Amino acid sequence: MIITVTPNPALDVSYRVAHLSPGASHRVRDVHERAGGKGLNVSRVLHGQGIGTLVAAPVGGVHGDAIREDLDAAGIEHLLLPVPGPTRRTIAVVAEEDTSGEATLFNEPGSHLGEADWQRFRDLLATRLPGASVLVCSGSLPPGCGADSYAELVRDARSRSVPAIVDATGPALLAAAEAGADLVKPNAVELRETTGQADPATGARQLRERGAAAVIVSLGPDGLLAVTDEGSWCAAPPFAVSGNPTGAGDAAVAAFAAGIAGRQNWPERLRNAVAWSAAAAAAPVAGALDDGVLREISDHIAIEPV
Repeated sequence: MIITVTPNPALDVSYRVAHLSPGASHRVRDVHERAGGKGLNVSRVLHGQGIGTLVAAPVGGVHGDAIREDLDAAGIEHLLLPVPGPTRRTIAVVAEEDTSGEATLFNEPGSHLGEADWQRFRDLLATRLPGASVLVCSGSLPPGCGADSYAELVRDARSRSVPAIVDATGPALLAAAEAGADLVKPNAVELRETTGQADPATGARQLRERGAAAVIVSLGPDGLLAVTDEGSWCAAPPFAVSGNPTGAGDAAVAAFAAGIAGRQNWPERLRNAVAWSAAAAAAPVAGALDDGVLREISDHIAIEPV
């Protein structure tokens, strides 16, 4: 069982309109709602690949109820803590006249999660950690949570001999590294903003020096950089995949979690992570993989030591 933690989940709402004009009134032609958040996307990918997973998140209000109902409908096991603050929404507006398919996004802030509620969440999560193969912590922290919140979960997991992966940025990423996370996964921009290093390899080594066992850096269409205690590699897809990059990083995290749980070697983990990431970019929604791209790309990924 791979547990994913999403401290700041969202109900993702998509609107489709004919055209988008600032200051004008718009008639929405189609509405789609889905449980969202980086950790939830990781669990969707794992579930789709037949790998056992558990979603853990604090939720509140009618949007929290909608997240619970959506996960139930998808058949994804969950551990949702009811909290007083309402769960946020993200709004994506897609204009049919825009052939690029790009969305205009509106991301609501998360509700305040107080210290008592965070401790209740930690206590609830602790009841399931003994049966976990990997703990994944992904996404932003809600207001009220300190920068060391992920570090606390890393220490909780390590005390039970559960490997911990953290996908975060800024002080939360630094604290998780210092707590000894088994793997951290920023993208190149997040790594530069966190460490101040323009060179991804230098920034990754800095996080390793702070205590992270392995650092994976997403390089967009150029693939992944891995800096580990066993060596450093770059893994790249054989061709660029067009589509929606939202969720590609979450698919890579899912592949690394599955690889750690399955005791794969690093080249195998990297090969799967690049393939899953590319297949996610080609899929219409985050949390899904395009099976055709996955088959086409899996055997042609270049992995080079650096």
